[in-house]
Amino acid sequence: MSEQIVIVGFGPVAARLVDELLPAVRSGQVRLAVVGEEAEAAYNRVLVADLGVGRTTAGALALADAADLVAAGVDVHLGVRVKRVDRARQQVLLSDGTRVHYDRLVFATGSRPVIPNLTGINPDPASPVLPAGVTALRDLRDADVLRRAVDGGKRVVVLGGGVLGLETALAAAEEGATVTVVHNGPHPLGRNIDRGGGTVLAASLRRCGVRMAGNARSTGVEHNAPDGGFSALLLEDGQAIDGDLLVISCGVRPRTELAEGCGLSTGTGILVDHRLRAHHEPHIFAIGDCAEVRCPDPGCAACRNAKGPSGLVGPGWRQAEWLAGYLTLLASDLAGDAELLPAFPPEQPGVVVLKARGLNMAVAGDNSADPWDEEALTAGAVNGRPPLQIAQWADPEHGRYVKMTTRGGVLEGLVAVGMPRTAAELVGLYERSAELPADRSLLLRLDGPDQLPGAGSSDPAGTVCRCAGVKGAAITAAVAGGCSTVADVSKATRAGTGCGGCHEDIKGLIERHFSPALP
Repeated sequence: MSEQIVIVGFGPVAARLVDELLPAVRSGQVRLAVVGEEAEAAYNRVLVADLGVGRTTAGALALADAADLVAAGVDVHLGVRVKRVDRARQQVLLSDGTRVHYDRLVFATGSRPVIPNLTGINPDPASPVLPAGVTALRDLRDADVLRRAVDGGKRVVVLGGGVLGLETALAAAEEGATVTVVHNGPHPLGRNIDRGGGTVLAASLRRCGVRMAGNARSTGVEHNAPDGGFSALLLEDGQAIDGDLLVISCGVRPRTELAEGCGLSTGTGILVDHRLRAHHEPHIFAIGDCAEVRCPDPGCAACRNAKGPSGLVGPGWRQAEWLAGYLTLLASDLAGDAELLPAFPPEQPGVVVLKARGLNMAVAGDNSADPWDEEALTAGAVNGRPPLQIAQWADPEHGRYVKMTTRGGVLEGLVAVGMPRTAAELVGLYERSAELPADRSLLLRLDGPDQLPGAGSSDPAGTVCRCAGVKGAAITAAVAGGCSTVADVSKATRAGTGCGGCHEDIKGLIERHFSPALP
């Protein structure tokens, strides 16, 4: 009899797992059920801000069609919650009273937004009550709230200096809203970027029309709007940032409550081994934002410095693709060979990219050391390893900054603000662990006035879409095969279906194909 797989959660990562399991469902090898809290099937949550400023449509965000899945044999439960997982009976109890049996259970519950403890907002982290005019911008209804504010040219206050908050602020400002970003620390992206890059980034944001309020600790919100909604964000120093809409963008926290409720081990996320199995529970798996890969073996070198979930969609998609193959093998006549399948490979450190009209930034690795910080540069030179070396260049007046942290000529960290071609080349070198040219200034010249469009991105083996892991050669082949729009390429290759930061690069490859005069 075929195995029953149940997926709890129906976000982008679960949608990829469902998609990868469909061949096994159609062949009768497995039976599949998916449970989602929202009334809608999976959609691209990363681009909710783009929907909120009118740059895309809800249809374009869709990652699954419930009717199509049902027709293919998938049991789809929408608008219901999982109340409890009964591990003894291998059952999932739903909020509508339904009990669903499982042979294999996959947690893809994702994460929930971090809501700071502010006066005027319910501090309960498990079920925060956001008052009128306050949103965490996580779902389609939140996008509608932002859309009304932007269309009305309202004042938008963004609390948080992370990538999603900055992208929301830039998009809203460009579409006509008055936007203020409030963040704790001297510059935005404080956990990712060094002081020099952060300072140039903040100045670039101001040039794009975004007001910045740094070193600001928020204490509460006021509700003096005519409809009783948000009217101001209160700061510790007594200031009040007036606005009509507060967008909270203070990070996310893995949703582990269901796993904890059925006795699974958790850390930052649900603890899984290198086959994405929950600790000491071979029937349960976890992927995406809710999963923390840290195996039970205390001597495992790969897990010694492991961090929690990345919060990025790309690693979750790669986990979904690997797990689909593993689950399919477990459900087949070759189940005994499943353990011969190579374990899920460790994720490489992520690259933080911020792309907006008029602003480009890429950050990766450890970039905290300064060129003249002898202690920091020599601290890592142990066990015969070469010391760190720093190459740094800044042009604050024009919003440009580059920093390269290398060891033995290989990039270990980078910052590039306002240098798109240099950033593309550095990211490619970083992801391949390739050695930099001895003359680092060659990389800076990629953004020089004498360079033609396309310089710095000529490597056909380079990855264009980091979320889906799609290389430039695959996109070029799709365009040669008839794809003439970003949507066409996305449908054919999955490129551009994640954060959307590669859309301009995809457009460039399309234009290059149809304009052969370009290099």
